[in-house]
Amino acid sequence: MAQLMRFFLIVAFFIAGTSMATETPNYTVLKADGDFELRQYEPMIIAKVTVSGSLDQASGRGFRVLADYIFGNNRVNGATNATISMTAPVTMVAQSERIEMASPVTLTERNGRWTMQFVMPSDYTMATLPRPNNPAIEIEQRAEQYYAVARFSGFTGEQKVAEQAEALLKWLADRELTPLSAPEIARYDPPWTLPFFRRNEVMVAYQP
Repeated sequence: MAQLMRFFLIVAFFIAGTSMATETPNYTVLKADGDFELRQYEPMIIAKVTVSGSLDQASGRGFRVLADYIFGNNRVNGATNATISMTAPVTMVAQSERIEMASPVTLTERNGRWTMQFVMPSDYTMATLPRPNNPAIEIEQRAEQYYAVARFSGFTGEQKVAEQAEALLKWLADRELTPLSAPEIARYDPPWTLPFFRRNEVMVAYQP
């Protein structure tokens, strides 16, 4: 029954979410160049889980686990079932992935494992954030970070995202900037958003 209630809460959130503002991480744009940007992100807390499967399979599995956490499968100060507001974007990164420039398959998983991440609302600290009951979920405090970002609309199939990642890495190389992480896929919109209205990004941490 509790799982069913959380499912309906998730559906209700996304229906309401089409007409309400969703919090996104705070950042400063350091440079804009068409669809590419350099950003400085403020510190943030993320909840993450690593799951297996293709990109589409892992997206569904990871989302269900993290949504279960923010919609009540948690504890704080002896209490349980606290609801945490949804934020955007939801990000994914392939595990054990090398950063490569020669191939347009940079974001294709190789060992079938992906990490999905939810950014926690900014009014929480590590001390006040509800803790997940599911041990598969990790909570991580991230310091200020610099990201290069490529923004695009439409669908986020593995091949399209890989091509965006390759273009972003080339853009960084042309400016003699060093990437520090494998690319992340960032999705800002619910799945029923029309493709040409969707905001998607590929993000790579870099050395400023």
